[in-house]
Formats: sequence, structure tokens, C-alpha cells
Amino acid sequence: MSETPAEAPAAAAAEAPAPGPEPSYDPAAPAPLGIGRTPTGHAEVDAQLDRLADVDHLAADGHAEVYEDVHQGLRSALTALDARPVPSPHDNRS
Repeated sequence: MSETPAEAPAAAAAEAPAPGPEPSYDPAAPAPLGIGRTPTGHAEVDAQLDRLADVDHLAADGHAEVYEDVHQGLRSALTALDARPVPSPHDNRS
């Protein structure tokens, strides 16, 4: 029995294996990167660097919030360095 050209693609499709279920993707659990943090000696900066350790316990989609928070904290610390010092009451010695 011969197939007509219109029947050939339908027959080929019928013989093709049915697609199986999509493979599931299970991301790895958060794990520390093992990157050491060296203290700078500046308390505000060191606190921000310590905050980076929080990403070790978060999934990747939570990293951006921590990075933005640390970035803002470091910008604030740098901005404070440019601010004029407030005179101390002990500086008014005459």
C-alpha cells in the first residue's frame, strides 16, 4: 500500500515518540562562597562588609537586596567622610 504525499507527514508524526515531561530543575541550596573578609579598621565599613555574609544563606534572587543595602551603606560612609566635622564643645577653649 502506498501513501500519498499528504499522508506521509501524518504517518511520520504518528511514529514519533511523544514528548515526555519537562525535566525539573532543582537549584542547589544556598552555600557560603568561602570568601574571607578582611577588616578595614573603620567600624561602619566593616559592618557593611559583614552584612555581605548574609548572601551566603540566601537564594540568588535574594542577593540583590543585600548588595543594594551594602552599597547604600558604603556610600553613606563615604559621604560622611566629606561632611564638615561638627565642632566639639571642648574645641572652644579660649
